[in-house]
Amino acid sequence: MRRILLLAALLAGCSEPAADSAPEGRRAELIVAGQLESGELVEASGLARSQRDPDLLWSMNDGGSKARLYAFDGSGFHRGRIKLDDVKNRDWEDLSSFAVDGTPYLLIADTGDNDARRATVSLHVVPEPDLADDDKVKLEPAWSIDFRYPDGPRDVEAVVADPANDRAVLLSKRDWPPVLYEVPLHPRTDGGVVAKRLGTIESLPPPTRQDREHAVFTKEWHWQPTAMDLSPDGRLAVILTYRAVYLYHLDSGRSLHESLSGRAYGFGLGNFRNAESVAFSADSESIYVTLEGRHAPLLRIDINGALPE
Repeated sequence: MRRILLLAALLAGCSEPAADSAPEGRRAELIVAGQLESGELVEASGLARSQRDPDLLWSMNDGGSKARLYAFDGSGFHRGRIKLDDVKNRDWEDLSSFAVDGTPYLLIADTGDNDARRATVSLHVVPEPDLADDDKVKLEPAWSIDFRYPDGPRDVEAVVADPANDRAVLLSKRDWPPVLYEVPLHPRTDGGVVAKRLGTIESLPPPTRQDREHAVFTKEWHWQPTAMDLSPDGRLAVILTYRAVYLYHLDSGRSLHESLSGRAYGFGLGNFRNAESVAFSADSESIYVTLEGRHAPLLRIDINGALPE
């Protein structure tokens, strides 16, 4: 079933967003674009647009699953499955795409750490496969980045590649306010990489005392960041929580941390909960969101013209 909700309905449907809403006369639409067709994709914990095909998206399962990548189109129809060699899915939590010198890559963030016990975590960079090849072909990482945080283990589900600055950016999940870090995309050493702490992000709506108390029993940690992305045109960033998306303008005169510390525009997901992953469309005019569960709905938020300049 396909539903279209106007922005006013979105904001009314979820009490979480406390960031600015879109100006009067501008609209954003939440559309159920389809359903994830692959029965193997039971918890799409990461999402990335293809660098090869503007109509293609990539995802993968959460931790403990097989090391595989799944491709589907903007309606959720299965387009292929790729197996990875020489890497384990310990706790994969986000996926990002980027290109360097015309070569497309996917960055897999093995950064989940629910109990804050992992001394080191990893990012795996694999060449984006061509689905014209047999989907039984196995890929190996082009390189991996093993690193630790300067202030102890962190559970991180929101990661994005930033090739323009030769780095990956990570946002912690269980801290409040969440903390932004970066690691080099091309470390100069094979070991001993320490993430750089960029600062806290206080632009997201904070949980109330009641939120925190209820979450202990309901497990509704709706304020926690679960994914992030940068738009292909370099104008916007998005942070996803379990029940909303928050959009930010990027300014070449400010750092990413400064931009994410500025004004956020919140869009609730209505009755949809447990949002796990987010990615901009290839034209930067829409955002795709996936939820937990087998055959989960694939949501699309059309944002063109919905934000002030």
